[in-house]
Amino acid sequence: MKNYTQVPESESKVNEWKEQKLSNYPMSLDETIIELNNPFQLSLVEKEKINECLKKTNFIIYQVKPNDNVKENKKIVRAIGEQFGLLHLDHNECADDDAITALQVNHEGLHNYYIPYSNKAINWHTDGYYNPLDQQIHSMVLHCVHPAIEGGENQLLDPEMVYLQLHDQNPDFIYALQENNAMMIPKNIIDGELIRPDRSGPVFMFDEQRQMHMRYTARKRNVVWKDTEIIAQAEKALRNTMSIEQNPFIFSGKLDAGQGLLSRNILHTRSQFDNPEKSSRLLLRARYFDKLN
Repeated sequence: MKNYTQVPESESKVNEWKEQKLSNYPMSLDETIIELNNPFQLSLVEKEKINECLKKTNFIIYQVKPNDNVKENKKIVRAIGEQFGLLHLDHNECADDDAITALQVNHEGLHNYYIPYSNKAINWHTDGYYNPLDQQIHSMVLHCVHPAIEGGENQLLDPEMVYLQLHDQNPDFIYALQENNAMMIPKNIIDGELIRPDRSGPVFMFDEQRQMHMRYTARKRNVVWKDTEIIAQAEKALRNTMSIEQNPFIFSGKLDAGQGLLSRNILHTRSQFDNPEKSSRLLLRARYFDKLN
């Protein structure tokens, strides 16, 4: 089990961290795109570029040669993950047998109950925010096989930048959002069957190596915030921080065929896309319990 703890950083430590983050921070999505010659055997130069970008933004966009073969694309996803120490996949209830999820319009079975399998917009979140604390999603690959004809854009935001921005507003927001019961996701019951019990935990967490992890959803339904004034203020500030009009560190774009997001489970959104009857949109998602090496 991951041993998360509150880490009330000193002002000097936070300022040092902020200075490091802001130094040469990319300001366009193009600066995070890395072309891969052979995704099954990355070169040393490619790995160095990826690691350098991950240290700065906690995500990169890779580009490989597009192809329509789903099995081949799944092999690419798995191979890229394995080369960065990602081995333990989250077998969530809507994943395929290999634990890699096909994100496409799907009205069958449990898929019909969840927005990712529709063409609807999805607000800011990190993946697996409803998981127990000992099964948090630390890394993710989101690989595009076919983009939507219209819509389906993503916004991306580094949680570390959010932490630092909130700290600038009021350090008490940070401490409040590190409380163990700051955000609770109520139990999920479908057709009388308990799919998931209540799950409570912090928004910001640090592990033994002081690596930060964030669990968050901007949903207003099916989420319960701890009933204190400081949590209410912090949650409002968090929402305001994710406003694209106010935050220069939000990246906006749309994955093209052969492109993928490799990330430390950063904050992301999805816009609505073309009608399900017309849509050929297919993305593959791999969620990992492992941290990116």
